[in-house]
Amino acid sequence: MNESLSLDEIRAIDVNCEYLGVQRLILMENAGAEVAKIILERIPLKNGRITIIAGMGNKGGDGFVAARHLTSKYHGITVILVGKPENIRTKEAQLNWNILRNMETSIKTITIEDTSQIELVKETILKSEVIIDALLGTGIRGIVNPPFSEIIKLINQSKENGVKVVSIDIPSGINPDTGAPMGIAVKADITVTHHKPKVGLKTVEGAKYAGEVIVSNIGVPPEAEIFAGPGDVAISVKRREKTAHKGDFGRICVIGGSIEYTGAPALTAMGALRTGVDISMIIAPSHIANAIRSFSPNLIVKEYDGEYLNKNAIKLFEREVDRIDTIAIGPGLSSNQEVLESILEILKIASNKNKNIVIDADALKAYAKDPTITRGAKTILTPHAGEFKIITGITLPSEERDGWKNRIPIVMEQAKNIGATILLKSHYDIISDGEKFKVNRTGNPGMTVGGTGDVLTGVTAAFITWTRNPFRSAVAAAFINGLAGDIAVMEKGYHITATDVIEKIPEAFKVIEKYL
Repeated sequence: MNESLSLDEIRAIDVNCEYLGVQRLILMENAGAEVAKIILERIPLKNGRITIIAGMGNKGGDGFVAARHLTSKYHGITVILVGKPENIRTKEAQLNWNILRNMETSIKTITIEDTSQIELVKETILKSEVIIDALLGTGIRGIVNPPFSEIIKLINQSKENGVKVVSIDIPSGINPDTGAPMGIAVKADITVTHHKPKVGLKTVEGAKYAGEVIVSNIGVPPEAEIFAGPGDVAISVKRREKTAHKGDFGRICVIGGSIEYTGAPALTAMGALRTGVDISMIIAPSHIANAIRSFSPNLIVKEYDGEYLNKNAIKLFEREVDRIDTIAIGPGLSSNQEVLESILEILKIASNKNKNIVIDADALKAYAKDPTITRGAKTILTPHAGEFKIITGITLPSEERDGWKNRIPIVMEQAKNIGATILLKSHYDIISDGEKFKVNRTGNPGMTVGGTGDVLTGVTAAFITWTRNPFRSAVAAAFINGLAGDIAVMEKGYHITATDVIEKIPEAFKVIEKYL
């Protein structure tokens, strides 16, 4: 697991916690309690004059909880809400604000709605012994504007006068990924960051604002970070704007099929379409082109002379490559010598053109002959254990005998060695880019039926088209593909086919819609 977290990783973990049953209200309670505990333990006060300056989001909610816990020792506590109470953005923060409003004998609450009202709280802020910065969190977008910028100036002025400043999670105004101030940022003495440090706190610039960084345990289960979940989909799926046009959601090209296998490329292309790409094109031998066309009128099929992949396919791909975002290669290709040589040539072209690449099935055999061919390109490999051995020469430990955990370091090492993301298909899928790993546990024994791996290739191609991030895309794809299979089995039992999985992809998104 990562030592520090990016904004997207934070979002994914938050959603995955909720999916696991850990309510956001619990995490907010734990976060606020930890902040209060650290202040009580670390900062001796004469008069107990503590001011919490809170914004409209969950960081503000953390501040409300901290204020409540601090009343166990101090009664000179003021909470300043910057904004209208009815505009508090989450139900958890709103609940904790309402609690404070009922604590009128121990907590004073003040609301300011614009810059003109700052004078009303200036003296309170400047005469504090401790200021808790609960103003702006990791969701910050763009330059900090008034009244927030003016409040931050007052906080920093107070610090210069000797007031201790404690920021919750990150100093307000800091970009959580870069550590750069968004125009202006709080200069904290202590930053109490939740679960793990944010990436920006570890940068040279971020460290100047963070002061001492204390990591607080707020009860995030390790599984929220280890296992793929709807949070991983939420940070990978492309949102549909009202002004979207055809092609905005990507164009993929499937290179697959042979005289022996006509269905595989169609399954891949339809998997991508059902996931949400706009255009799904198949380059296939002329002997099977019409069979593929008959699969669905939604598919675009470009044909070349022959029964198997050959140099004619290379010429056709060269003509089409500039019109696509992603290539998915392998399903149903077969593996004679000319096919393998043609695969390598196509991979070379795609890599040189900086296209996203998803490699599966027979194309993995060609890739094994020269893993450097896509180095530097955004590449995902989707092998099962047997194909993993072909690529790496390594026999993985048995999942049943040795457990899936023993496979993780091997997959990570090999992903790092070859410079690509590996999505190892199994009962528990293991995904790694060599630096990070995740495990997917959606899916079921019914998905051992032929073709579900081809569907996964298409789903993966869709996600990487949107994100250009191989690791994130592979995690999201494994989760959605497995969930679609789970829904199909719930409806039909284990007697499903790959097309049943394709048809349930939209329902998989529907199931997790509330998290997206």
